[in-house]
Amino acid sequence: MKIACIGEAMVEVALTGPNGAAKVGFAGDVLNTAIYLRRALSDAHEVAFVSMIGGDSLSDQMATFIDAEGVSVTYLARHPTLVPGLYTIATDAAGERSFAYWRDSSAARQMFADPALLLSLPEFDLVYFSAITLAILPEAAREGLFDTLTQLRAKGGQVAFDSNHRARLWPDLATARRVVERAWRCCDIGLPSLDDEMALFGDAGPAQVQARLADWGVAQGALKCGDVGPVPLGQGWGADVSFAKAPHVVDTTAAGDSFNGGYLGALLAGAAPQAAACAGHAFARAVVQQRGAIVPMAEWENALAKN
Repeated sequence: MKIACIGEAMVEVALTGPNGAAKVGFAGDVLNTAIYLRRALSDAHEVAFVSMIGGDSLSDQMATFIDAEGVSVTYLARHPTLVPGLYTIATDAAGERSFAYWRDSSAARQMFADPALLLSLPEFDLVYFSAITLAILPEAAREGLFDTLTQLRAKGGQVAFDSNHRARLWPDLATARRVVERAWRCCDIGLPSLDDEMALFGDAGPAQVQARLADWGVAQGALKCGDVGPVPLGQGWGADVSFAKAPHVVDTTAAGDSFNGGYLGALLAGAAPQAAACAGHAFARAVVQQRGAIVPMAEWENALAKN
């Protein structure tokens, strides 16, 4: 199976101490999911990151990092002058995050400026992207992506989507609602978070989100509800299941992204939706007990084994 993950990779500067100490890495919501999805699947599956970076030395290091994680960089385009976006992240004592971004002129915003770059997408079996992907794209590129997803589904491919909402990336709430609703209506596997859906559409709780997405045609997936665990979208789960909270939260960065990777990995490997939800929750539990979006492999394997 070939899986395309479309999004923005950024330079991550994690503030680690009171005197300006920092750790530099690479992350981004869809990239995070791509890496955890790659870790969840056997080598029989290809996971590709679809985006655009620069021709600078940091972009070179970023591509090397992605490739070293086993994620294909075949569809990672290069821009001759632009560079990746950057963000800083700090966490409080409870592991909650605060961010500052420099991404307005990032190379990723131009990833589909040439429509020819969309032509490879229908060859994939599954395309995954988020509302952040949609928010950074110009209108013409966004329309091209939606048209391509329609072609993909007509050929039997599937679309997975996470409405990861960042209000500052949209010109207004009405635009965000219009574009995200369109994404939901062409989605086969939904992986939203409750707080994002409530902020976007004013839902009162999980039941309202489940009903609305079912009405919009989302056939399966999981609605992430924080540390209490997910609830099903589309078809229900065969039995009641409880989700244990992480015993010690250090950093909630990539909690939802890692859930998506674990869920999709299990589902694509043939697991039932309930088992896929348990796998996703186990991934998220492991991630929030470590610092950073992408936990190094050795630490990741140790953390996951403890869950």
